[in-house]
Amino acid sequence: MVRDLDPNNIVLSISGLTKKFGSKTAVAGVDIDVPLGSFYGIVGPNGAGKTTTLSMVTGLLRPDGGSITVLDQDVWRDPAAAKRLIGVLPDRLRLFDRLTGRQLLYYSGTLRGLDAQTVSRRSDDLAVAFGLEDALGRLVADYSAGMTKKIALACAMIHSPRILVLDEPFESVDPVSAANVVEILQKYVAGGGTVVLSSHSMDMIQRVCDRVAIIVEGRVLSKGTVDQVREGGTLEQRFVELAGGRKSAEGMEWLLSSSD
Repeated sequence: MVRDLDPNNIVLSISGLTKKFGSKTAVAGVDIDVPLGSFYGIVGPNGAGKTTTLSMVTGLLRPDGGSITVLDQDVWRDPAAAKRLIGVLPDRLRLFDRLTGRQLLYYSGTLRGLDAQTVSRRSDDLAVAFGLEDALGRLVADYSAGMTKKIALACAMIHSPRILVLDEPFESVDPVSAANVVEILQKYVAGGGTVVLSSHSMDMIQRVCDRVAIIVEGRVLSKGTVDQVREGGTLEQRFVELAGGRKSAEGMEWLLSSSD
């Protein structure tokens, strides 16, 4: 049984969220409440509706139904007020990669209303935290995939948002950099921030998140604390069970035969 959450402690509330693309229902009535100071993971198979859900949460995609509030600000009735509270790392983010890392951070900070001095100071702090000090003067187009992910996350954090919404933040990031990012996010949460992230890495979710929701075919099949959701097993075992189990590899015997 999932314990009731204190309604006064909810940072992000998603209620009855729906989205269709033609005849296909991508999100079918998602309900999720994210408490203040939590590290909330959203997992599901490819095509489950995770990215669609997070895109609607952050104001990038208009829902067909339902409501989304961030600290009581309705994302779609007052998007400007809600977006001031959110830092976003979308899936397949396109950056202005002909800018240097420092220029990109300056653009992101001033776009959020910060003055030049504050942007400069925070850019230096973020560069040190993410290990990008030597890369700020280089074009983002010349960054590795992992560095690009880190500069994008730094841009999402520069305005000191109340909640970070991250879609696959560890994709293409090497283990050392991933550990560094996790440490930064944990400090952010310890300081009163809230993180919502999607990931295909069940081990990562189980290690860093305190709450999780499993989404399959646009519906939340299980949610709560990680211990509640995994029900005594591993999160991966519970995920596979809810997602329909592993597919059989029978009928592929030809792979073992010689082509000679």
